[in-house]
Order: sequence, then C-alpha cells, then structure tokens
Amino acid sequence: MTAFIALLRAVNVGGTGKLPMSDLKALCEAAGFAKVRTYIASGNVVFASPEPEARVKADLEARLADYAGKPVGVVVRTATEMAAVRDANPFPDEAPNATVAIFLDEAPPADAIEKAVGRQDEQLRLGRREIYVHYGAGMGQSKLRIPAAKAGTARNLNTVAKLAAMAAEL
Repeated sequence: MTAFIALLRAVNVGGTGKLPMSDLKALCEAAGFAKVRTYIASGNVVFASPEPEARVKADLEARLADYAGKPVGVVVRTATEMAAVRDANPFPDEAPNATVAIFLDEAPPADAIEKAVGRQDEQLRLGRREIYVHYGAGMGQSKLRIPAAKAGTARNLNTVAKLAAMAAEL
C-alpha cells in the first residue's frame, strides 16, 4: 500500500465549497482507502491505497463531484513526493507560514515565473510539479497572479511539513 496525500482545491474557502472533513473522511473510506486522516478544514487528507496515483485521483474526483454536484479539483502526492516538496523548499530561511508550494498535476511551464503579474516583493521558484512562492510582505497584501497556477492548490510549508509527517506515519 502506498501512502497518499490528497489536496482539494477551493474547499472551505470564502464560504464556498463547504465540505466537512468528517464527510471527506467517510468518502475516502467508501472508496476503499485505508488509515484515512484529515488535517485542518481546508481539504487535506492522508490515506493508504494499493491503487496507482492516477486511479486514486480519478476515483476521488468522481466521488467529490457526486457529493458536491460540481467538479472539485484534487492534487495527489505520495508520502515520498510530499517529503521531497518539503525538503526542496528554496526559501528555507524564510517563515514557513509565508511560503507556499502551489501543487500542480504537471510540471510548471518554464515561463511560469515570467508570466506572473502583480509581483511586488514575492520570490518565486519552480519545483518538480510545484511553484514555490515566498510572500515578503505577506499573502494578505499580495496582488500576485500566476496564470500557470490557476488549476493548482497552495499549502504553506508548515502544512506541507505536517502532511509529510502524517503520511510517513502510515
């Protein structure tokens, strides 16, 4: 069995996309996933499955669409991949709560950083299937828009570290 982390996009943010984590856990258990655990109410779930990543993603997206009545974006990583995202943080000396990894299904395009708009003091770096952003003055003041990240979902490095640790425990 492989330990996976699923990151849901736009869940419990701004009053839209409400999905109680207890329902997410039950949905994952109904899919046959084992050792299901959620982390904070923003669409993070850790579990084990013998299925490959693509099948896990497709099954979870289908179940979430049935639940929500509309598509819900899901990005999936293995425990090993999540630990690698944590370890590859290009801003290790910056506050982890002001640094995010934007998770994508595919590698970001090489021009993703140059096509970003509204950039102020943010620092950006490309990862394997992530875009890392350190928000200098804070996320609340940022006007940064990254077109390549539109279908992605961001988690701060504290959350990434916690999810990596939870998955490692499986």
